[in-house]
Amino acid sequence: MTADPQNAASDRVTCAACRREIDSVARICPYCGADPRSGEKPVDTQAMLNEVFHPRETSASETVVQFARQRQGVVVALGVVLVILLLAGLHEYVTRRNARDVSAAAAIPLTEVTDLTNQQDENKPLPMPDLKYAFDGHPQTMRTYVTEPGAVTPPEVLAAQQAAAQQAAAQKTAAQPATAPPKPLPR
Repeated sequence: MTADPQNAASDRVTCAACRREIDSVARICPYCGADPRSGEKPVDTQAMLNEVFHPRETSASETVVQFARQRQGVVVALGVVLVILLLAGLHEYVTRRNARDVSAAAAIPLTEVTDLTNQQDENKPLPMPDLKYAFDGHPQTMRTYVTEPGAVTPPEVLAAQQAAAQQAAAQKTAAQPATAPPKPLPR
């Protein structure tokens, strides 16, 4: 079933209540809810909506908050624009005040108002402290210890070092062959 475009335009009727053009087969106007031929409202749509949804009375402040909730994006955008305008105004104020209040006279170098004689030169490298190394006696470990001035070696470490030195000396003497008496020379 195809609709004839010429008949589609003639299938329109004007509502008697709201004067809008609607479909001729409509029994109720979709815009105002009245009968399109007589203009009478068989059903009070506003009363029906009030009965179903129970509207409550609102104050002016509630409507403002409700408006803001419904249009959060707009409210946030307006807030951002307001903040930007405030910052631009503050910047303009500070710029104008500085241009007006700052003296145009030559600046005084800091060296004239500060005493830098007791300051160290920043570019000069600091000297290395004098370090004294003590070898622990075992080349396998390859450890060295930094000896601090005034440091005292603990007694158990001293005893271990002395025992290690005595043991090394004993091993050294044992490793040397015993010297035999010289053989007489043949004649």
